[in-house]
Amino acid sequence: MKNKFLNELQERGYLNQCTDLQKLANICDEKSIIGYIGFDCTASSLHVGSLLQIMVLKLMQKHGHRPIVLLGGGTTLIGDPSGKDTTRKILNESEIKKNIESIKKVFNKILDTSNKKTKPVFVNNFEWLKKLKYIEFLRDIGRHFTINKMLTFDSVKLRLEREQSLSYMEFNYMILQSFDFYQLFKNKNCILQIGGSDQWGNIVNGVELIRRMLKKESFGLTTPLITQASGAKMGKTEKGAIWLNENLFSSYDYWQFWRNTDDKDVKKFLKFFTELKPDHIDQIYLKEKNINNLKIILANEATKILHGETASKKAALTAKKTFEAGGIGEDLPEIKIDLSEITKGISVVDFLSKNKILSSKSEARRAINNKGLKINDLLVSDANSLINASDFNNGILKISFGKKKHYLVKIN
Repeated sequence: MKNKFLNELQERGYLNQCTDLQKLANICDEKSIIGYIGFDCTASSLHVGSLLQIMVLKLMQKHGHRPIVLLGGGTTLIGDPSGKDTTRKILNESEIKKNIESIKKVFNKILDTSNKKTKPVFVNNFEWLKKLKYIEFLRDIGRHFTINKMLTFDSVKLRLEREQSLSYMEFNYMILQSFDFYQLFKNKNCILQIGGSDQWGNIVNGVELIRRMLKKESFGLTTPLITQASGAKMGKTEKGAIWLNENLFSSYDYWQFWRNTDDKDVKKFLKFFTELKPDHIDQIYLKEKNINNLKIILANEATKILHGETASKKAALTAKKTFEAGGIGEDLPEIKIDLSEITKGISVVDFLSKNKILSSKSEARRAINNKGLKINDLLVSDANSLINASDFNNGILKISFGKKKHYLVKIN
């Protein structure tokens, strides 16, 4: 396949399935296209599990195509059942609107907004879904869907096989997603829908709806679902989600997330989550014998895309000072306290649990007993020891849990 966009899509491992890859390649050779990806707005930030989709939109721009970012203000009111065991919490319109404005910030940071021909178009499907009239929608759109076929799609079939309830509201989601594609095709000249592989059934339904209603051809393409070598779903860790908005997850923690990538995932993630050329990644992977150096490259490049080069360099320098020199890096996560909290001294165990460094007092005691806790780089051996004002150096205290978790405690 000669088309540069789709070729790089394959080289990076972004391509899973396509309804007609060769025909799409021919069209991409002839002209710039418009394609879209939809994102639910169930939280004020997307997490790193959505990053691959955003990187695909970025790749579209690189090759002269224009992305549409569909922020599902309408469909979020229902919730996508794909890959879910239970019905999502129902949000109101006001909450969803706030989430959309917050989520947009990440797209504006990662995607190129300066080129008029390829700058992202933001749409909210609430604009057309709120106008739907139930009887007309059933007659005009619903008649193109059969229950028999809808029951074969994984998003429905898996829930039913596990005997987990699937509401009629959720069951309608795939019809609404198909209608989104129909609307964007008709009104925005959008010929391509992209999504994760769990969206394949929904995407194919949209392609079919456009063919039936408009007698026109459109295309669907999916990316692979990503799991880490540990088996964990991308974007989730024991400590919670890896959020893309900096107010929820600092640039330093983001850098550390990539630095701690499993050895088996490094090469794959370099191709997925950086803009380094695939052949260059192959070369450095062969030449570099120290896997930790490759992890640093991954952390630097991935953080640069989301938070900028300055923040990436600052995080790398902080990590170097903290881990290699045993110093205090200025970009470490901070915990701010009032002087009154430590005037009479506070037990280490109480402090760790109160400030969520560790989940409970019992976990804090275990960490100390297992020699896993340091204050100002000195091992804490007594679970009954106190933190006092005298432990602070220029108003700063460093707490280290294990080899990878470090915090600065500062007095307000």
